[in-house]
Amino acid sequence: MTSFDTSPQLGVGRALLALAVVFVMLATTGWTAVRHHREPSALKASLTSWEHGSMRGRPLPDPHSGPSRLARFFASLTAEERSGLARHYPLAVGNMNGAPVALRYRANRIALGRARDAERARTHDSRLTPTGKREAVRRMHRFESLHDAGRQILAFDPEGSGRVAEVLGDLDVAERISVIVPGVDTDLLTFQRTNRRYSAPVGMAESLYAAERAANPVTRTAVIAWADYTAPAGLGIDSATAMRAEDGAVRLNALLHALPGSAPVSMFCHSYGSVLCGVAARDMPARVADIAVAASPGMRAATAGHLGTGARVWAMRDATDWVQDVPHLEFGGLGHGEDPVSAAFGARVLSARDAEGHSGYFEPGTDSLRNLADIGVGAYDAVRCAHDDDRCRADLTGTSMAERA
Repeated sequence: MTSFDTSPQLGVGRALLALAVVFVMLATTGWTAVRHHREPSALKASLTSWEHGSMRGRPLPDPHSGPSRLARFFASLTAEERSGLARHYPLAVGNMNGAPVALRYRANRIALGRARDAERARTHDSRLTPTGKREAVRRMHRFESLHDAGRQILAFDPEGSGRVAEVLGDLDVAERISVIVPGVDTDLLTFQRTNRRYSAPVGMAESLYAAERAANPVTRTAVIAWADYTAPAGLGIDSATAMRAEDGAVRLNALLHALPGSAPVSMFCHSYGSVLCGVAARDMPARVADIAVAASPGMRAATAGHLGTGARVWAMRDATDWVQDVPHLEFGGLGHGEDPVSAAFGARVLSARDAEGHSGYFEPGTDSLRNLADIGVGAYDAVRCAHDDDRCRADLTGTSMAERA
């Protein structure tokens, strides 16, 4: 669906502008190969091994079964049997929707330890170029960091640029769950950063988790930093199409449908992550109460109503964010549709004051972070609208300021 105006002349002009932008992107970044991504070999090997395994003389269930069936299977086992499966099939169990989250954490810690050791061995491989050795060292250090005691890794895949998801808080008892979906150039090595900390998924999650606890200390919250999809690399053709978003949407919804409990879920989607959330919205479970996008190039929809979700749709953009200059339309599969902060789109537009550019929305002390945290804990009456009015709070109910005090 396009977001063209009804005027033919204006529509053609916008389409030509979009094509010009795309051609510039291609000239400066080159074509990114459009291909189907095969299942990573390490994960595939673990799943294949699981498929040939057995428990109590009976075959293990199909690892691609629905989460409820897998949950029943794991519930039928003893603690020792569950631990044995995590040791024998760590990547399979660590990425299995339906497995208990604590078991997934344990399995992924085993997988991370093995991946770290493999990269350490690679650093001594004489066949590697100096660049290859530096990359192996970086990966080894990342795996070592993710392996640290206390980290709750919900998904992990070491192949290629890698995929990972981490949980802050206790998912099993959370009363509100927040999921952060990041954008381009997100992979294992950029999952967290020392410099520009709050522009990376881990920093975003840490900042949001702290802000939610400050907004409502009595509400048990959990935050997921979800980088369990293959994000576009840079501003090439992949970032101008929905291919990565469509693949990621399947993975995201598989996770959302498998989350434990019944706590409301709020989605916080940044940059290209908002494209993914827009594609995924129609199939999200009913417990998803909010979809909030920041720095969005579009959500592959002409209006919020066309997303096909019952969730509240929020949008924000800082005045210094370069994404405002991206043509907000879709033409021939290129571009991502209407601007989510426009009146035509119909989202609830939030203040993003002090966010500073494209990557500053989770910086402590900003309106953007305070608004995201208030949404995350359901304190809708506390959010600040973009235009110093109450339009973004119209017809909302939520935790009152008195209840938060």
